[in-house]
Amino acid sequence: MTVTELFKFKNERIKVLHFTWFAFFISFFTWYNMAPLATTMLETMDWLTPQHIAALGICNVALTIPARVIIGTLLDKYGPRKVYSALLIIMSFPAIVFAFGDSWAQLMIARLVLGSIGASFVIGIRMVAEWFPPKSIGFAEGIYGGWGNFGSAVAAMLLPWFALTLLGGDEGWRYALAFTGVVCFVYGFIYYFNVKDTPDGKEFIRPKRSGALEVSSWGDLAQLIFWTLPLGGALALSAWRLANLGFISNTALYLVYAVIGITLIYQIFMILKVNIPILKKGVPEDDRYKFKNVGALNSTYFANFGAELAIVSMLPMFFQLTFSLSASQAGLIAASFAFVNLLARPLGGILSDRMGSRRKVMLIYMFGITLGLFGMGFMDSSWPLIFAVAITVLTSMFIQGAEGATFAVIPMIKKRVTGQIAGMAGAYGNVGATIYLTLYTFVTPQQFFFILATGALGSFIICFFTLEEPKNSFSEEYYLSSDELKSEEEEVSQTINEEGLKRKAL
Repeated sequence: MTVTELFKFKNERIKVLHFTWFAFFISFFTWYNMAPLATTMLETMDWLTPQHIAALGICNVALTIPARVIIGTLLDKYGPRKVYSALLIIMSFPAIVFAFGDSWAQLMIARLVLGSIGASFVIGIRMVAEWFPPKSIGFAEGIYGGWGNFGSAVAAMLLPWFALTLLGGDEGWRYALAFTGVVCFVYGFIYYFNVKDTPDGKEFIRPKRSGALEVSSWGDLAQLIFWTLPLGGALALSAWRLANLGFISNTALYLVYAVIGITLIYQIFMILKVNIPILKKGVPEDDRYKFKNVGALNSTYFANFGAELAIVSMLPMFFQLTFSLSASQAGLIAASFAFVNLLARPLGGILSDRMGSRRKVMLIYMFGITLGLFGMGFMDSSWPLIFAVAITVLTSMFIQGAEGATFAVIPMIKKRVTGQIAGMAGAYGNVGATIYLTLYTFVTPQQFFFILATGALGSFIICFFTLEEPKNSFSEEYYLSSDELKSEEEEVSQTINEEGLKRKAL
């Protein structure tokens, strides 16, 4: 696929791509609606404090981790069209409740629930994979992720103007926040009535069993359980941070720990329930995939998207204090991270499509992130500002390009469980952000950059030894096993029969 093809709107797959990246854009526009108006909220609500805003920031991402895993499962079962539309419509309600909340309980609960909209990213990964062949999937997924992610930057630019200039008054910020919920609600219906799960003549292939990700060997089963545990650990860490801020008591904290523990036990039970019968029966050789590739991509998204979220959270203050800048100047420099995403993520996908080896592209990006973050660790007030900005932008190019390269590989691991694999990898991005931001509270900014560089180096090593080149990386069709081909034929046959019955009824 070329850049010029993006403007061929009559092409159905291009139309689906545009509708889908814009759904992601709306999701992030709604999800990140609070940060630009946080200071306004503090000014107009006498009881609200900076600690409340910090706690709401934690709530905003806490449930994104389990939501991405759950949404991945639902998506593989019901298809991206229904799940994306439903998520947008449902999440519009907590967005509006938050906008008009006047108590801490209302704000906290609404923000917790709204954090689930962050799982929207996972849905589009499979939708785009259904419409684009392996040879151009990197570019298509890069456009989806890069342009959609820009919704957070547009929220930062548009909502303060909308609240303070267009609406004005003490309550203007409430209507600005509510506006994002209304847009989310409306677009949920627009998306439902304008896209299909698959092109004509192809059927949506579903997993053999729902409830947990299926694996191909007993060793892979152990790896899946191993990689599931940190998802609960990140949630526990978020609860601990809320307790440290004084927003939940020790009793409540232990109760949260217990709920997380029970949920993890249940998830492991479901993993065993789904996979033990499959493994006892035996997985045909051509239907197997290696979970170590999933683990490698979990680590890349931990190291790249986790680093992005962490850096965006601390970069404005770092530049402001280190180089004696105004808040607006520092904010403008920090915004370069979001703007770079428009180019960097699609570029990562393009390079993955065209360099002849998706594995090598992934390794180059992770090594580039390591060097860039290591260089940022030496930044101080003695550096020329222009040089500091340059290395920041270059590092951002590697970080966000690596995100594009990651999701250029994920759709090719195992087609029928793409949603669940994308959900787990996506959740690891939030795990990375949670762990990194917690560590940030104990170290200097320079030390923090070295920590991020260490995480990227660790992912590079994992990928070097475990990540393999996917099958059919650059072909017209995804690799499908005999079981998947059989499932597709059965779906086509069922569809034909249903259409025949409808015609008879008419």
